[in-house]
Amino acid sequence: MAKSKTVIVTGASRGIGRKIAELFAVNGYNVLINYHRSENEARNFYETLRTKGLSVALYQADVADRKQVDNMIRFCLAQFDTVDVLINNAGISQSKMFIDITEDDWENMVKNNFNSVFHCTQSVVRYMISKKQGKIINISSIWGMVGAACEVHYSAVKAGIIGFTKALAKELGPLHIQVNCIAPGIIQTDMLKDFTTEDLEMLSNNTPLMRLGTVDDVAQCALFLASDKADFITGQVISPNGGFVI
Repeated sequence: MAKSKTVIVTGASRGIGRKIAELFAVNGYNVLINYHRSENEARNFYETLRTKGLSVALYQADVADRKQVDNMIRFCLAQFDTVDVLINNAGISQSKMFIDITEDDWENMVKNNFNSVFHCTQSVVRYMISKKQGKIINISSIWGMVGAACEVHYSAVKAGIIGFTKALAKELGPLHIQVNCIAPGIIQTDMLKDFTTEDLEMLSNNTPLMRLGTVDDVAQCALFLASDKADFITGQVISPNGGFVI
């Protein structure tokens, strides 16, 4: 029987990350569930998967902190003996007029949404290079592709993730490591909690497929990119957005 592959999912206590972790676990992966502050949600999620007999581990780490990231990777290797897939999902969002964005707002966005990707990827890549195999999947956003008013700092960082993905894919391709990016559209998560029913209806009506996205729409993309079926795909941005951005 083939050895199970291992995936690390950052920010996996809720939303898109949670669904990705669940889908990978159900499909036979060893899954390291990373969380930072949402301990109760993360632990309940972990216990639910364990009860189903799935191969999961739980690790608390601020992925914007390099030392904590390195410790997390060592923990994963000790638990599962390998890291085959890294999914950089952890991040924050904030809506503010550009003139109201403070220096702290900007630095916090870069730290949590971009530095975290750098730290996790560099720490994992050192191991992947040694075995000349691996897959890295970065979660960006449609706003990284087209920009969003009142989210300039968020859009800028998400665009940076796309550039990071493309450049790293070129560098790591000769080592058989694929690096791809998912840029979700409007997805039904708690990030939409401040939207009114009318707002959500308008967004649905402005989407050619006439609905908002689900966390499963994103998770299925991640599962495909991590699979052997995507071995000839690297440096690409896949955007499950229902046609909202074409």
